[in-house]
Amino acid sequence: MPISASRRLGLTLASLVALALASVMAVVITTAPAQAATINVTTAIATQNGSTATVRGYVVGQPTATSTVVTSNYPNDYALAIADSATETSTSRMLYVQIPDAFRSAWGLRSNPSLKGRQIDVTGTLTAYFSHPGHKNATAFAFAGSTPTPTPTPTATPTADPGIPAGYYDSAAGLSGSSLKSALHNIIDGHTTLSYSAVWEALKVLDQDPNNSSNVIEFYSGVSTPKTNNGGDANNWNREHTWPQSHGDFGTSNGPGTDVHHLRPEDVTVNSTRGNKDFDLGGSAVSECSDCWTDSDSFEPRDSVKGDLARGILYMTVRYNGDDGFADLEVNNSINGSTNYLGKVCVLLGWHNADPVTAAERTRNNTVYESFQHNRNPFVDHPEYAESIFGATC
Repeated sequence: MPISASRRLGLTLASLVALALASVMAVVITTAPAQAATINVTTAIATQNGSTATVRGYVVGQPTATSTVVTSNYPNDYALAIADSATETSTSRMLYVQIPDAFRSAWGLRSNPSLKGRQIDVTGTLTAYFSHPGHKNATAFAFAGSTPTPTPTPTATPTADPGIPAGYYDSAAGLSGSSLKSALHNIIDGHTTLSYSAVWEALKVLDQDPNNSSNVIEFYSGVSTPKTNNGGDANNWNREHTWPQSHGDFGTSNGPGTDVHHLRPEDVTVNSTRGNKDFDLGGSAVSECSDCWTDSDSFEPRDSVKGDLARGILYMTVRYNGDDGFADLEVNNSINGSTNYLGKVCVLLGWHNADPVTAAERTRNNTVYESFQHNRNPFVDHPEYAESIFGATC
């Protein structure tokens, strides 16, 4: 039967539509993005550009400083070092991996020491960690070839703390190293000094237990104790100088001796155990202070306050440089005894990186500024300043 002109036109249009759809589908199919390939550690070390990648490597230890990776007696669950060889010993061929809180119980070496020697895949951002080629903001961990650990709910990128006054750090913009340290000193010096007796009341406000307004939280031990239980007896809490008075011979005088950016409530017995020791890893367990460790010349607090502690110490060495009649306080990477130095700075930087600033720490910083000293801790407001000023030391 002959096909009419109108029917031929309909078939032609249908054919054109079908051809167009096929072309679109072909384009969609051929331009669909391929899954990103897994890269090795050597490539990751050479690609520290902020890109996202899945890196495959063997767990070889835990980084605690720029050039230090421990392979036993792991201090916490905060970081991994991975390499292309399970027997690698050179830190220059290792990638330092930050472990976000959601993954620590499953992938931290302190909780899972048997991970050492295992090959893993980790997905995240290729960027420096501990002033070393690194990998941060991980979204997935997995043993090589297996299904990744489910990605936790992403954490929003922190915005600037609204408590920071506009322009407060303008004079530090674009600076680094000693120039940045000097600029920050000029920003935070000249603060309102407290008397030693006024410190009691300040700590009752700054370190109040969020679940019990009648109590304070002891800094090292984490114990909640009545505000009224302050004093000098064995079961009291007192004013712990995280930068010891003897490391600068400033005593309890107004200034470094009463600066609440580094003063904290602590049990008298634990405070006595800490004494004037520098900060380092390991030792024997401390009585009345869960997860604290000490030996003859050093002290290690519990994991959850290590960053807070480090930022308080770094504040002190920037605020007090000897130019205004106060002691010149300096950090170094040694055990110092009774001098104006305090260590170990590389351990402190590791703690600063591993235990990031929390909302509670920002609130404390804001309250010190608004209600007591009217100056701020720059390392709470700008954690990146720590690496810029002190990173080269490690």
